[in-house]
Amino acid sequence: MDMMPFEPTPTPESKRRGRFVSWLAASVAGAVIGSAATWYVAPKWMHGETNSQTETAETTAKSEALPLQPTGNVNTNMIAAINKVADAVVGVVNIQKQVDFFSEQAQDTEAGTGSGVIFKKDGDAAYIVTNNHVIEGANKVEVALANGKKVKAEIVGADALTDLAVLKIPAEGVTNVASFGDSSKVKIGEPVAAIGNPLGLDLSRTVTEGIVSGKRTMPVSTSAGDWEIDVIQTDAAINPGNSGGALINSAGQVIGINSMKIAETGVEGLGFAIPSENVKPIVEQLMKDGKIKRPYLGVQLVDVADLSDDVRTNELKLPSNITSGAAVTSVEPFSPAAEAGLKSKDVIVAINGDKIDSVSALRKYLYTKTSVGDRIKLTIYRDGFETTVSVTLKARESSQS
Repeated sequence: MDMMPFEPTPTPESKRRGRFVSWLAASVAGAVIGSAATWYVAPKWMHGETNSQTETAETTAKSEALPLQPTGNVNTNMIAAINKVADAVVGVVNIQKQVDFFSEQAQDTEAGTGSGVIFKKDGDAAYIVTNNHVIEGANKVEVALANGKKVKAEIVGADALTDLAVLKIPAEGVTNVASFGDSSKVKIGEPVAAIGNPLGLDLSRTVTEGIVSGKRTMPVSTSAGDWEIDVIQTDAAINPGNSGGALINSAGQVIGINSMKIAETGVEGLGFAIPSENVKPIVEQLMKDGKIKRPYLGVQLVDVADLSDDVRTNELKLPSNITSGAAVTSVEPFSPAAEAGLKSKDVIVAINGDKIDSVSALRKYLYTKTSVGDRIKLTIYRDGFETTVSVTLKARESSQS
């Protein structure tokens, strides 16, 4: 038979001690609960005060296609910020003609999906900014609005080098237009959220949250050539389909257009967005001209650093201390370079005295520091000797530099 051990009978003194311990425990618990309630309620009051201050702050919109507003209060509640922007984020569908294997008939096929941000509503039209790679190669583009309705979109303009494009749709059904903040004021560690359509429209307007992890300049390869693009780095999850979507701050302002991520085994939280300060001039020129007018030389180039020592020494006849620059492989007839007398095997090492160590550096200098019609001075090496050549830049008509 199982035996249950007896417990000692409590004495009067032990009873009094037990009641005191119970009273002390209840007092401590009450203090803890009271403190927790205070810490819980206080932020609510503080957030309420911050929200009311933010709501009363108003900015005067400029008569620009894409005005940048003063950066809002970054302590604003993120839920309110997301609700402010979410309906302005749309799905973008790239439709291309493909030949059916069995019928051999060409038919429209969905080639991919991405995201976009409605930034302007003007009369019967609304305008959307997205990535160029989202709509590149499309013969038709559709936009899926927040209410699920799909409408046909017109490509107003696109630029492969900066990976930006502008679309136009009927304004009917557009209920929200995003405001853009000034990305130059963004701080490392600031909370942000990415809104877009990862993996397609079934997950439309998905929100992921993180912080600004850094500000970088990233080398990219585009259909218009190699380029270096300024980006905002974030650990907010960005996946295929998020391209063209919004990166917002906690004031509900778009500070970047989500563009790319590093997707490698063992790599997490490395997403990148084009800053709004860089989006603004491109969008406004696309709205005006339908394309970006850039100066060009009319040459094909290769990085000197990628050439072998034998080629640098025997073909280009470069001094041993010249190991970088942009080597000319061909010159387009009747181009600015041809008119200036540039030749194949010339090596460009400086523009207007600024060192040029690569093709991308040359391209970036031309596109950011010069204009059509400018006369520039190139420092080159030809047959082993340094010389200078003056070139008058013309409008860029092709993907050449």
